[in-house]
Amino acid sequence: IAMKARVEAVLNVGLRIPSIMLLDVLYRWDVSSFFQKIQRSSLNNNPLFQYKYIALYLHYVGYILSLVLLTLPRQHLVQLYLYVLTAFLLFAGHQLSRDYVRGELDSGYEGPLYLEPLSMNRFTTALIGQVVVCTLCSCVMQTKQIWLFSAHLLPLVARLCLVPLETIVFINRFAMIFTGLEVLYFIASNLLVPYNLAKTAYRELVQVVEVYGLLALGMSLWNQLVLPVLFMCFWLVLFALQIYTYFSTRDQPPSRERLLFLFLTSIAECCSTPYSLLGLVFTVSFVALGVLTLCKFYLQGYRAFMNDNTMHRGMTEGITLLILAVQTGLIELQVIHRAFLLSIILFVVVASILQSMLEIADPIVLALGASRDKSLWKHFRAVSLCLFLLVFPAYMAYMICQFFRMDFWLLIIISSSILTSLQVLGTLLIYILFMVEEFRKAPVENMDEVIYCVNGTYRLLEFLVAVCVVAYGVSETLFGEWTVMGSTIILVHSYYNVWLRAQLGWQSFLLRRDAVHKIQSMPTASTLQLQQHNDICSICFQDMKSAVITPCSHFFHAACLKKWLYVQETCPLCHGQLKSQLQPTSSPGATTQGTPPANQNPAEVEQEQGEPQVELDTEEGTQAKNPPPVKTSAKTELGTDLLSGRSKIHCVQPSLCLSHKEQPPGQQPVWLPK
Repeated sequence: IAMKARVEAVLNVGLRIPSIMLLDVLYRWDVSSFFQKIQRSSLNNNPLFQYKYIALYLHYVGYILSLVLLTLPRQHLVQLYLYVLTAFLLFAGHQLSRDYVRGELDSGYEGPLYLEPLSMNRFTTALIGQVVVCTLCSCVMQTKQIWLFSAHLLPLVARLCLVPLETIVFINRFAMIFTGLEVLYFIASNLLVPYNLAKTAYRELVQVVEVYGLLALGMSLWNQLVLPVLFMCFWLVLFALQIYTYFSTRDQPPSRERLLFLFLTSIAECCSTPYSLLGLVFTVSFVALGVLTLCKFYLQGYRAFMNDNTMHRGMTEGITLLILAVQTGLIELQVIHRAFLLSIILFVVVASILQSMLEIADPIVLALGASRDKSLWKHFRAVSLCLFLLVFPAYMAYMICQFFRMDFWLLIIISSSILTSLQVLGTLLIYILFMVEEFRKAPVENMDEVIYCVNGTYRLLEFLVAVCVVAYGVSETLFGEWTVMGSTIILVHSYYNVWLRAQLGWQSFLLRRDAVHKIQSMPTASTLQLQQHNDICSICFQDMKSAVITPCSHFFHAACLKKWLYVQETCPLCHGQLKSQLQPTSSPGATTQGTPPANQNPAEVEQEQGEPQVELDTEEGTQAKNPPPVKTSAKTELGTDLLSGRSKIHCVQPSLCLSHKEQPPGQQPVWLPK
C-alpha cells in the first residue's frame, strides 16, 4: 500500500510537468513576430500568414488545454496519458507497415518469402513489430479485443498470400483508413466526457465555496496539485535541459571560472518567464529547507524533528527571492544583466539561510554549555557549526567587496553577514563562560554581569552597524539617485534595526539599574541570622554564606534575587510585591518597616510586631486569609509543594535565563504538575 501511494504521488507530479512546460513555451512564443519572420523570409505571400488569426486562436486554446491538464484529477490524467500512448503506438504501427511496403516495392520480388532471405528478414521484423504494437495497445487500453489494433497486419498477411505488390499498397492504405476511423469513432463516443467532467467539477467547486469558502478551496487545490513540488520538478527539468544543451554543443570542457558563469547564466535562462521564476522560488525554498534540516540533524540527531519550527522551513528564503525578483523586474532583463542581478539576489538568500541556521544553533549551544552534558561529540558539533557560521559570512562579505561595486543593496547584504558573525561570536563567548563555570565546580558570583557585558557589547556593535547602513542609505538617497523602493527599505531598516534595538537596549538597562537599587535598599543578614535561619537559597538551592532580607522576611542570595528581579518584581516564595514595599534608606541606622535589623533575632521581631499573615495558594485557586502563624522557609515550602502535588520550578542556572530575552515585569511564575 505504501509503495502504491508513492507511485501515485510520483505520477501526480510527473504527469503534470508537461502542462507547465507547455505554458512556459506558449508564454515565450510570440505569434505576431513569428508570422512576420515568415513573411520576410518568403518571396511571395506565404499561405501560413493568411492563417495568422487561426494560429492566435490556437495559441489561446493551448493555454486553456494546459490549464485543464494541470487541474485534471489524477485518475483522469492517467487515463488521458494512456489514450495518448495508444495513439502513439498506433502511429508506430503505421510507420512499420509503411516502411515494410516501401521495402518490398524497392526490392520488386513477388515470389515466396522463404526463397528470398532478405524478404524473409523484412517480413519477420515487421511481423514481430506489429505483434508487439498490438499487444501493448491491448494492455494499455485494458481490452482483450486485440483485433481492434491489428489492422496494420493486413499488408503482411497479403504478402504472405503472394498478393501483387500494387495491391499491397492499397491494402496498406485501407489499414491506415480503418485505424483512423477507429480513432475517430472513439473520440466521437467520448466527446461529451470533457463536458461532463467540467460540469461535475463546477458543481463540486460551488459546493466547496458555499460550505468552506474560497480560502479552503485554494488550500485544497494547493494540496491536491502539490504545487511547490510540481514547480520545483519543472524547474529542475528545465535547468537540466539547459545544461545538456550547452554541453552537447561544446567539444572541450569549460574551465572553473567558466563553470561558475555557466551556472549563473543557466539559472538566468531558466527564470525568463513567470512559470520558471516560480519554479526557481520553490527550488530555493526546498534547498533552504534541506540545509536547515541538515543543520538541525547535525546538532541534535533524530531528536531535532520532534520540535519543528514552522519558521525554519525555507519559506522565508523563497519569499525573499520572489519579492526581490518582482521589485527589480528580473524576467524583463537580458540574460547577462539577469545573471548579474540574480547573483546579488542569491547572496541575499544565502545570508538569510545563515541567519536561520544561527537561530537554530543559538539556543542549542547555550543549553549545551549550561548543562552538565559531557559528550564531546555534541560539544564538537555545536562548536564546529558556530565556527562555520562565524567564518563563512565574513568570507562572503569579503568576496562581495572584491567582485562588486559597493552600493546600498550590497551594503545591506554585507551588514547582514557581519551581524551574523557578531551574533555567533557572542554565542561562543557565552558558551565559553558557561564551560568555565562548569569546570570551576562552583558558581561564579559575577557571571551574570559578565554575560550582560558580552551581550551588551555585541548588541552595541550590531546597533552601530545598523546605524552605519542607515547613514549610508540616507546619504545615497540625498546625494545620489532617489527611488521609492530605496526610501522604503531605509525606513524599514531604521525602524526595526535601529529604533527597536535602541529601545530594547535602554529598557534592559533600566530594569537592571532598578534591580540593583532594590538590592542595595535591602538589609544584609548577619552571621547570627544566617545560623538561626539555617536554610538554603530558594532560587539556586545552594547554602547561604551571605544573604539579603526582603520586607517579607525571606532570605536570598543578593545575586540570585537580583537576577530574579530582572524578570519580575515579586518575592520568589510568597509572591508579594516588592516594588511598593522597598524604600531607599536615608541613614545607615534606618531600616525599612517590617524588616528586622541586622543584630536582632527574627523571632523577637515577630513577637513585637505580631504574627505575620501568610497567604497560601490552594489547589482550587482560593486564598485562606489569617492562617495560624507559620515560619516559612525554602525547605518547608518546597516540601509542602511536593506533598500537595505541585512543584515550584526555579531556575537552577539563573545565568542561562539571562542570556535570553527578559520577560516583562509583573509576570507570575509558572506552576507545573509534579
